[in-house]
Amino acid sequence: MDFNIEWHDRLGSTNARMRERFYATDAMASGLVIAARDQTDGRGRQDRKWLSSPNTNLCFSLFLETDAELIKVPSLTMAPALSVTELLNSKGMRAATKWPNDVLVTEKKICGILSERVEQASHRGIIVGVGLNVNMSSEEADSIDRPATSMMIENGRAYDPGQVLEDLLPQLEYWIGEWAAGGFPAIRRVWTENTGPIGKKLIVHDGDIRKTGTLAGFGEHGELLLETDNGHEIIWSGDVS
Repeated sequence: MDFNIEWHDRLGSTNARMRERFYATDAMASGLVIAARDQTDGRGRQDRKWLSSPNTNLCFSLFLETDAELIKVPSLTMAPALSVTELLNSKGMRAATKWPNDVLVTEKKICGILSERVEQASHRGIIVGVGLNVNMSSEEADSIDRPATSMMIENGRAYDPGQVLEDLLPQLEYWIGEWAAGGFPAIRRVWTENTGPIGKKLIVHDGDIRKTGTLAGFGEHGELLLETDNGHEIIWSGDVS
């Protein structure tokens, strides 16, 4: 995949800008990356805000042209999560993926990823938005309503977000390529190793619904398989703790 990186000093949301770009043209090639040095209205799952101080963290969106069915879109999110995990591990941080779309270090969130499908009559694809905490301070992390960390907190040094993006591109190319060639089954083994182990106790919250059990694995499209007192249950969305 050839990446075409477009940096902006300030955007409301890189996903929103990518979506605007998609619907303003009859064709958009895979590999376009829109990154912002300051993102003022970033969003995560369940419309949560993703806050980032200017020139601090890595906020970008990637477009992948694909005819993948809607049911396959959530598992694409897992390929960039593996990419970020691999990058962080190479820099001495013990990172792990968290279903469905997070990366953790020391059980604290360091990265969130969100994907959405866009479609026109002439072409369609998937936008993947990535928010990686690069230089977030301990004070900023403590102000978030759930445990969070950053590369600077973990390694005690500041990083150039632009260089972090450049370092991440080879991993993105590899893991997205694996997903494009074989869907979630092509990345399931590594995903399970990073997210497991099988048998780990889980609590899944989805709105007012709360389910407890143990991890039994992941289905053909990345859905979580939960072993409960009532047998196997298939979980398509929710927050896991």
